[in-house]
Amino acid sequence: MSIKRQVWVAAVGVFTVTGAMLSFAVTEQEQQIIDRIKPVGEVCIQGKSDCAAPVAAVASGPRSGADVYGTACVACHGTGAAGAPKLGVAADWTARIAQGEETLVSNAINGIRGMPPKGTCMACSDEEIKLAVQHMVAGSQ
Repeated sequence: MSIKRQVWVAAVGVFTVTGAMLSFAVTEQEQQIIDRIKPVGEVCIQGKSDCAAPVAAVASGPRSGADVYGTACVACHGTGAAGAPKLGVAADWTARIAQGEETLVSNAINGIRGMPPKGTCMACSDEEIKLAVQHMVAGSQ
């Protein structure tokens, strides 16, 4: 190892050791930045004592039709994309409503024409899709 490299390695080692011993006052703005960029999670290895106890998931029950519409359906049914009937436009829904709720729900779950199955909301249960259909029909009559 060259003498320059040895000096460089020694200097970095001293800085690292002394830098770790220094304490700095953190301003409120710096603390806000630290809080914003900190990791959102951590890896916990089973058997390690420093791991937090896992949090059990709590079933919240089915989402309302309005919630499902607002998160999954509005992209197409709010704009009429790909020929989707728009919420609140009775003319778009008249013929569809005449087919009956069972047909509307089946089409929403299985997909029809430009609409993919469940409108791409694969996390939605069939019951939630039914509630979303009922919400759209009620808002379009």
